[in-house]
Amino acid sequence: MTIDLANETDVAVDLDEIHDCARYAMDAMFVHPNVELSIRIIDEAAMETLHVQWMDLEGPTDVMSFPMDELTPGREGALSDEGMLGDIVLCPTVAAAQASAAGHDTMEELLLLTVHGVLHLLGHDHAEAEERLEMFELQRTILLTYLASRGRSVEAGTIRIAPPSGRE
Repeated sequence: MTIDLANETDVAVDLDEIHDCARYAMDAMFVHPNVELSIRIIDEAAMETLHVQWMDLEGPTDVMSFPMDELTPGREGALSDEGMLGDIVLCPTVAAAQASAAGHDTMEELLLLTVHGVLHLLGHDHAEAEERLEMFELQRTILLTYLASRGRSVEAGTIRIAPPSGRE
């Protein structure tokens, strides 16, 4: 897998951890090893511009996903197709505010948003209640198992499974 990362802000972000989490999420979803992903860390002004342009919603948001080849998850024994998965855009200052409100650290929020972005790129959505439950339970499972694989103990109740109201 090729994961291209760039932090276009002055906020210190552990790009190695975001890379590892994205790879873990793609492995969990049986994504082909010849898939490409781009992750950009941007400031609130740039995120607001994207949010207005693509969602027609004012204000910055935490994460946006832009699928390219409309890949879908694979399954055990049958990986996804090869191709360009797409782009994930994260805003660390919005993530920091959400992390504070949720009672966990900013990096955990950025990891949650990374998993969320990967799932969106693979066709998951949360517009309908049933989709929402499926996507957010999957998101939670991937994030908690990723953190456990890194030797990080996170109380399951501190990782939210739904975006703050009014988001997305």
